[in-house]
Amino acid sequence: MIKCSAGTAKVLGFKDFRTDALPTTAYLMTGERCTHDCSFCSQARNSSAKSDLLSRVTWPSYGKQYTIDGIITAFAANKLKRACFQVVNSQDSLKETRELLQELHGESSIPLCVSSAVETLESVRELIGLGADRISIALDAACERVFSEHKSGSWNNRYEFLTKAAEAFPGRIATHLVVGLGETEEEMHKTIQEMVNLKVSVALFAFTPIRGTKLEKRLPPALDHYRRIQAARYLMVKGLDQFEQMTFSEGKLTAFGLERERWLSFLADGEAFRTSGCPDCNRPYYNEKPGGVIYNYPRPLTEKQCRRALAEIGL
Repeated sequence: MIKCSAGTAKVLGFKDFRTDALPTTAYLMTGERCTHDCSFCSQARNSSAKSDLLSRVTWPSYGKQYTIDGIITAFAANKLKRACFQVVNSQDSLKETRELLQELHGESSIPLCVSSAVETLESVRELIGLGADRISIALDAACERVFSEHKSGSWNNRYEFLTKAAEAFPGRIATHLVVGLGETEEEMHKTIQEMVNLKVSVALFAFTPIRGTKLEKRLPPALDHYRRIQAARYLMVKGLDQFEQMTFSEGKLTAFGLERERWLSFLADGEAFRTSGCPDCNRPYYNEKPGGVIYNYPRPLTEKQCRRALAEIGL
């Protein structure tokens, strides 16, 4: 059996429900109930959240070959552009991922990525050899202070390994950063710049409270906080601005390193506010409720949405 995100199941024709945005990547989850105990994660060791949840998304299970065949068909029909394995750190989950990765790569040319808490360069090399073009090693937290508060393990070890992986496999490594865990904008921007310098692609997530997790009563991040981080990440990635040129006051961004009219023109098309991460990853409603605040737009923004997002930056 393979767990698919609800949106993936919709694209594959396994489920039928109304939605205004479909995923362009097939999201597949292996493993269940992580050995780690991240305070914000529904799959954490001590979480009492439903076992079929990851973030606020449900992940129904389907037969392995049935799912693989569905992905192959959807990719051929241009309904999917990528498949991504979300690996929960539990017994045999990585072994299961390797087998599925090899099978899917053997039957289709769909680009594949793996998000996993791998710990050795040999594991990264093996996953790439089996067909993955990207490996995501999540930091989640923007700095050691926030990491120690919300995650198990060592920030220094994770950061050092991520650095070594980026150097060994240039352009093949990604990471996740969660906005809203108590970081300052200065801390988040500094880490994003370091990732950009390493050529590590950064997927930004907005913290999402999930019932049954330790942080179920914590509020999502303020929208202006998130918009400033999105904008800064985009300007860094495009080589238009750098952390060292930005201005902060008590940890909050007060000015980009560009004149206002210049950064407004660079951000005017709204691309900065779309879902970030691997190519063709749009994660619709992963952090959002339909009809609620949109942190990561899953498709091109309308002119009205672009104007609103620019105003939400608050500078």
